[in-house]
Amino acid sequence: MLLHGSLRSDVERRLRGFPVRRIDAGAHRAAAVVVALVEEGEGAQIPGIARPQGWSLEAALLLTRRAPTLSSHSGQWALPGGRIDPGESPQQAALRELHEEVGLRLDAAEVLGCLDDYATRSGYVITPVVVWAGAAHGIVPNPAEVAGVHRVRLSEFTRPEAMRLEPEEEPGRPILRLALGDSWVSAPTAAVIHQFCEVGLAGRDTRVAHFDQPEFARR
Repeated sequence: MLLHGSLRSDVERRLRGFPVRRIDAGAHRAAAVVVALVEEGEGAQIPGIARPQGWSLEAALLLTRRAPTLSSHSGQWALPGGRIDPGESPQQAALRELHEEVGLRLDAAEVLGCLDDYATRSGYVITPVVVWAGAAHGIVPNPAEVAGVHRVRLSEFTRPEAMRLEPEEEPGRPILRLALGDSWVSAPTAAVIHQFCEVGLAGRDTRVAHFDQPEFARR
């Protein structure tokens, strides 16, 4: 999928028309993650995916590999994000975390919309915030939180064979994974990416709150 001006307006229009479902955090902790639309370009290589040759205008998402020293979810694929501080909106928290984790500073005008909240097994209610980051120059990962930053083509996630559902432990809650080269992205990150592709790209009102996390991602 090519990155061009109409893609931004199309995604924004679909997100604005999407009836987002919010979850009362209650005893859970509120967090936000960033679904950042960027240009594909050279970056850290993912085993099983060919390294892009120079810059192109194909659309991609910004994905991080969490630092191995973190106390929770270390080494896992993730979208930039973190806790929502008191007095912050999910959009403000998402933009702050994007800057803190990968050094990318955007303003509120680049926010295209939000997706459904997702309640994790580890006690968070995550609000996904979709932003337009374009060329995303000047990315500098924070080594305390991020082992690497990757620009993953949207076409990697929209392939029919990318999505895998594993047997559920609870009725109606299959475990969701998305193939990424020689590895996998698991829910909640996989659930957020899948909903973005369905809603923002295809214009389908797809829900993902029922998709479960594998056991290793629940800590």
